[in-house]
Amino acid sequence: MGPSWYNQTGPRAQKKSDGTGDGRVMDQFLVEQFAARGPVFSAGHDLKELTAAQGRDYHSRVFQTCSEVMTLIQDIPVPVIAMVNGIATAAGCQLVASCDIAVASDKSSFATPGVNVGLFCSTPGVAIGRAVPRKVAMEMLFTGHPISAQDALLHGLVSKVVCEEQLEEETLAIARRVCECSRPVVALGKAVFHRQMAQGRDAAYASAATAMVENLTLQDGQEGIRAFLEKRKPVWSNSTEKSHT
Repeated sequence: MGPSWYNQTGPRAQKKSDGTGDGRVMDQFLVEQFAARGPVFSAGHDLKELTAAQGRDYHSRVFQTCSEVMTLIQDIPVPVIAMVNGIATAAGCQLVASCDIAVASDKSSFATPGVNVGLFCSTPGVAIGRAVPRKVAMEMLFTGHPISAQDALLHGLVSKVVCEEQLEEETLAIARRVCECSRPVVALGKAVFHRQMAQGRDAAYASAATAMVENLTLQDGQEGIRAFLEKRKPVWSNSTEKSHT
């Protein structure tokens, strides 16, 4: 899908490059950040990996690897932020849709153009169909036509659009705000959010209520309440130890 590897996804690209810029170490930081250098955030799969010469088994591994990356983004206990400055197509658009937060420059665009080369973006459609309204997703998938950053914001594919000069500053500001919170509380909140989104209304409320009760047993859950009542800033322990059972 373009020269110079263009931040592609797939096994070969992952071996050659990190493909996503500057992620953070999970056990030391509260936030993971995906970014990229150059005019393309991510061009998706390398079409050279998808020719008949590679074979069905190899193709299966390509898409399995990509799916594992996308699910890992939502399963890890830290928020994942995409910082998009350029074009995000196919699996690159899927990556943006999979992230917890996405900040884009006003020059960015998003597309699922596989249909135009005879390969429908079925796996990107899983994430995109869960991020934007169904008819918007279907238009993107059926036409391959790109949408602008402003349209991506309007439909919920990204969280915020800023000018290119402010992109890194705004993304880091969001990351810093998240890092001011308790790590285990954020981890619990992320897990229950994704879990309840896949459930019906009644089951979702049951999951969320159970999570809030569990949250109150954490040391930081009680510290936050004490700090509020005492009109002071909380001092987070970032411990998963329970204050009570």
